[in-house]
Amino acid sequence: MTQQLSKHRHISFTAHYTGYIWYQMGISHEALATAKGKSLAYLVHPIESWAEKYVGGSMRTTLKQRHTMLDHHLEKLIQENPDLQVLEIACGLSPRGWWFRQHYPSITYRELDLPDMAQTKQNALQQIEKNAPEILSVDLFTEAFAQAFEVFDPNRPLVVISEGLINYFDKDLLKQLIQSIAHYGAAFKTFHYLTDLYPEPIKNKLATLIWNSSKLLKLMSRSSFSFHFKSPQEVQDFFKNAGFQHATVEQPQIFFGQVPSNDHEQHLGDLVWIIHSQTK
Repeated sequence: MTQQLSKHRHISFTAHYTGYIWYQMGISHEALATAKGKSLAYLVHPIESWAEKYVGGSMRTTLKQRHTMLDHHLEKLIQENPDLQVLEIACGLSPRGWWFRQHYPSITYRELDLPDMAQTKQNALQQIEKNAPEILSVDLFTEAFAQAFEVFDPNRPLVVISEGLINYFDKDLLKQLIQSIAHYGAAFKTFHYLTDLYPEPIKNKLATLIWNSSKLLKLMSRSSFSFHFKSPQEVQDFFKNAGFQHATVEQPQIFFGQVPSNDHEQHLGDLVWIIHSQTK
């Protein structure tokens, strides 16, 4: 049977870059770090170092923020639900599934990506993880996406998690994706969706540079990479309109204790936010 593939499947090289950065940070395994990722990290290292020195943040510091915050939320959900099931979509070369399966053997953790990346990830995991589960392989924008949910027990809680994904789509397509996730997740005892999101880069010293860089990324990844939201309230409304009952937005400056938590309704200037939404 021919695999269903939509026209929205080109995210490409970014998975290699982020995979290598996670390895550099000491939170991944060398089997998940590719030569392509190493080359990309080497190319942008001078720019990253300059940004960290003169601006106070960079792409790799943002990657660390979002990864740390998502892991924190996932660990909290596991503590509340020891029988939790996890589906990480667009998993790329993330170490998260490998790490959580080692540290929380009571949970069920499955990963999903497009065919080529799924095979790359499977080959890497087989080097480091005994009995690594098969990486699921479907396109998120086809009816085949429903099949990914069928491997889980509806009588147990499920969380879908994504990282570095949802800014690659225009707003209409993003709504379609969020609606699909909410729809398929509604069949479960309890359902959560954890994701990062890049808001419009307002209140940031490098707003113009970030905007121009996003246009380049859009071209290079053959995607619709864009920023859609200016305030946490806009995000909450969007997720609720797409089928979720609850949605919270967490900003790094609040998470890491740099500003009081009563500022959560404003855009504080962080480059990335974490969204935790629930259907019931």
